[in-house]
Amino acid sequence: MSADAIMRTTVALAERLRAALVAGKQPGSVFIGPLDDADARGAALILMLYRMVPSATLRNCEHRIAPALDGPPIVYANALPLDLYFLLTVGNSDGRDDKLLHVLGIAVQALNDGPLLAGAEVAPDPVRLSMEPLSTEEISRIWALFPTVNYRTSVAYLATPVWVDPLQTPLASKEVLQDAPRFGQRPRGEHG
Repeated sequence: MSADAIMRTTVALAERLRAALVAGKQPGSVFIGPLDDADARGAALILMLYRMVPSATLRNCEHRIAPALDGPPIVYANALPLDLYFLLTVGNSDGRDDKLLHVLGIAVQALNDGPLLAGAEVAPDPVRLSMEPLSTEEISRIWALFPTVNYRTSVAYLATPVWVDPLQTPLASKEVLQDAPRFGQRPRGEHG
């Protein structure tokens, strides 16, 4: 993915949540942004990217993109694989906590049933979604950033890997023309 990988992943996740609300016959929108944003009022769900770190498991790996048709794969040697952490929060209450918890249940069910974001919106690589447990201390620290907003039930999700590829032109993998010498055999052209 290019520099817009973070934005594309966030929008794809919000679209998945919007579709779940529609399928669950729940009115409301999904707001992307901070919990205290005035535009978040009236949203059924609020999706906020609260943490972004390099993927520990993929940090030193090349980003290989499968070839289109018969071409060679594309390889980015210096791509940055990211883990994105999202806080998913129910929207503003109209005094009915049971309705808010139902909306959160619809969202959690949709992300559990479809844990991959794939296709054109996040191409070329799928992004895996998984619920990320947060301790009371961690969730309190996040909510402390928004002192004017009342706490509402929230869950965290991890989206990984989200690749940010470098601006440099990717390398095309070279086709293997000859096998490497086997143990005990001399390479061609070597006399001895």
